Amino acid sequence: MLLALDIGNTEITIGLFVGDRLQVKWRLATASARTPDEWAATLTSLITQAGISPAQIDAAIEASVAPAVTVALAEGVEKAVGVRPESVGPGSALPIVLDVDEPLTVGADRVVNTLAAARLYQCDTIVVDFGTATSFDCITKDGRFLGGVIAPGLSTAADNLTRHAAKLPATELVVPERVIGKRTEDCIRAGVLFGATDSVDGIVRRIKAEWPGDAVPLVVATGGLAGMIAPLSSEIEKVEPDLTLRGLCIAATELGIVNRP
Repeated sequence: MLLALDIGNTEITIGLFVGDRLQVKWRLATASARTPDEWAATLTSLITQAGISPAQIDAAIEASVAPAVTVALAEGVEKAVGVRPESVGPGSALPIVLDVDEPLTVGADRVVNTLAAARLYQCDTIVVDFGTATSFDCITKDGRFLGGVIAPGLSTAADNLTRHAAKLPATELVVPERVIGKRTEDCIRAGVLFGATDSVDGIVRRIKAEWPGDAVPLVVATGGLAGMIAPLSSEIEKVEPDLTLRGLCIAATELGIVNRP
């Protein structure tokens, strides 16, 4: 079994793969204050509650954009399952090309998304990843990362709005029935969610206008809030919430961390 960890600034998504099949996944808050022992206890509890023995896990892989938590978490994984996760990043020997000015600065999640999109869709793709930031990854069918766009994430924007405006309450992000809100919370929801959706659609249209060649890229959404935004969007064509985890699984094979028949 392969343990895959997508370590973000706000959340850590963890998946267990049997072969190419994602058997179970969890989302944890990214907490830099946790010790390796605390991570180990958490992971052991999650794995055993899923009816799996930690001894069944024989490989682990991680993609991290949160250095402050990565070392302690990696040590916790080793304590919990007996193997230390291999890290994937822009310097990894993967069958992709980072066609940007500074390839070594590309985030590990974008590297993995590029690999996943090229392998799973086999066509030019724009991956819209809804995380702490909303990133747009531009990927050709042969695995060339062209660059992209990074914008504030939905939760990041909402938190900053309510934090800096004294009379605006913290508000759960759910889709309102109308754009014109009758209550303050609905006004905030409409502004954040519809504003983000229109921003995504507008940026995607601009990317398509600059796309090299004649292909029209597939637009795929991933990340925690992808399922909320996609139905509101006119440009998003497919939702794959586990794209980064699936990319890690593919990377594990490419790097020889696991063997596939």
